[in-house]
Amino acid sequence: MAPPRKAALVTGAAGGLGGAIARDLAARGHDLVLTDLDGDRLSDLARALMADHGIAVAVLPHDLTDDAGRVGFVARVFGAFGRLDTLVNNAGVSVLSRGDILDVTPESFDRCIAVNLRAQFFLTQGVARAMIAMPVHHRRAIVSITTVALDHMVGTVLAEYCTSKAGLSHALQHFAARLVRQGIDCFEVRPGLMQTAMTAGSSAKYDAMIAAGSVPAERWGQTAEVAQAVGAMADGALPYAVGQVLHIDGGFRLKSF
Repeated sequence: MAPPRKAALVTGAAGGLGGAIARDLAARGHDLVLTDLDGDRLSDLARALMADHGIAVAVLPHDLTDDAGRVGFVARVFGAFGRLDTLVNNAGVSVLSRGDILDVTPESFDRCIAVNLRAQFFLTQGVARAMIAMPVHHRRAIVSITTVALDHMVGTVLAEYCTSKAGLSHALQHFAARLVRQGIDCFEVRPGLMQTAMTAGSSAKYDAMIAAGSVPAERWGQTAEVAQAVGAMADGALPYAVGQVLHIDGGFRLKSF
């Protein structure tokens, strides 16, 4: 009897990067649970993935900041296929207004912390507990998407966003050390300049930075390139890489001269 397909949860799946991650995992044969606030876009993606790859997809729209609903949401995720092998913490929000750190509002700061850090911390906690309660004979994975702006770089108009992602990065190191003995590997992926809806409003600025040589690869990154990295982690291609940080940034973090 063939082993069951692996199952993965992708948060923020209605966005460009989340959709790319879902497509890569589907192509690798993973059944998927997709979550986001936009149920219609999730349903459209689910139908395409099932038609193209013959996998099963469960659509579970959910607000990850809902503390009261988190336990029930995790239960529904595991109930979809009777298991979960990979969690991809991809959901995230940007700042309400790009500007000077001296002008950051409590509303924008709290929003970034609530979605990018707090919600993902406690979702990871809940998923990890459920994974431990359902041991299997292969390693599982938890992958968090952060940002290149943590690599000795400062996004001068993204202070609250970068602060929230820095917290998520540090939290993942704690989860990695705690969960490795339970057969759960934790990874972090730091994308560079990606062509997504989140960066569309600043494309002219980033085009100029690329043209000026800030990115050694001399181009934007593509969401599929981040997705390939996540897929490799979900497939168990990086054994013994506890808490590993993988940079998909075209060398943007490098200070070349």
